[in-house]
Amino acid sequence: MNELKVAIAQIAPVWLNRDATLQKVADFIRQADEEKSDLVVFGEALVPGYPFWVERTEGARFNSPLQKQMYAHYLDQGVVIERGDLAPLAILCAEHQIATYLGVMERAPDRGGHSLYCTLVYIDKTGEVGSVHRKLQPTYEERLVWAQGDGHGLRTHQLNAFTLGGLNCYENWLPLARAALYGQGEDLRIAVWPGSNGLTQDITRFVALEGRSFVVSASGIMRPSDMPNDLPVYELMMENAPNYFANGGSAVAAPNGDWLLSPQTEQEGLFCVELDHRMVREARQNFDVAGHYARPDVTRLEINRERQSTVHFTE
Repeated sequence: MNELKVAIAQIAPVWLNRDATLQKVADFIRQADEEKSDLVVFGEALVPGYPFWVERTEGARFNSPLQKQMYAHYLDQGVVIERGDLAPLAILCAEHQIATYLGVMERAPDRGGHSLYCTLVYIDKTGEVGSVHRKLQPTYEERLVWAQGDGHGLRTHQLNAFTLGGLNCYENWLPLARAALYGQGEDLRIAVWPGSNGLTQDITRFVALEGRSFVVSASGIMRPSDMPNDLPVYELMMENAPNYFANGGSAVAAPNGDWLLSPQTEQEGLFCVELDHRMVREARQNFDVAGHYARPDVTRLEINRERQSTVHFTE
């Protein structure tokens, strides 16, 4: 029970195609099971994909017909959990006894159904959805297409000896969001990213050292060749396109900050790492951020985990 095998699926989406991307996710869950993994992790907003077009096609132009067209398409491809979009993956997790963290663009009926949330979903080994965490604060151009989330998904989960917690991208830089998970006993952070070693190479080790925890950073890949040519932004996206819109950077750090998997770039693949919980217990001997090194009589965090809504009905 002290050991946990984690697989990172660093893959490109079938960009802005929900169903095809979900099928690719299913294929990698099966591959992770073949590697005898306990947990498989995917990047931020993988289903149906990160909105790379926004910063490259004048996404801030108000009332732009092109941006409206792209947003409507993005919304159509969003994941509706209540509709059962993730049900096949849940069944697959149960069949193979493997847990999954998956980044999706969630189209949320409880908020009217016409806004998208950058959501990190945890499915356990029994196929149950354990948490649906909507990103607290979209970053920069993301704010043009993503809505603000809430604290409902700031939850941890038990897997073998480990206590797992997950955050989306720049949330991992938020001290209070980190503290919310540390306080629930987190010792394995799942940090998901759209894909850049520039994002993961510092924060992965920093959180590991701060929390005396393992940190798994899961990133995506996106190349010009992954762009479907039938989208209205295709030609604009191809103008002066870089070799990679997202180059990966998936990595794993130990509780002492050492790399167990240094940032992996410019390749799709499944990367597997075995974790030993004894390293957590050893690292906590001289520093336990939510335990013997905490002073709740002096500083304390209050967290609102209520799912936010604009309406409340009393029948």
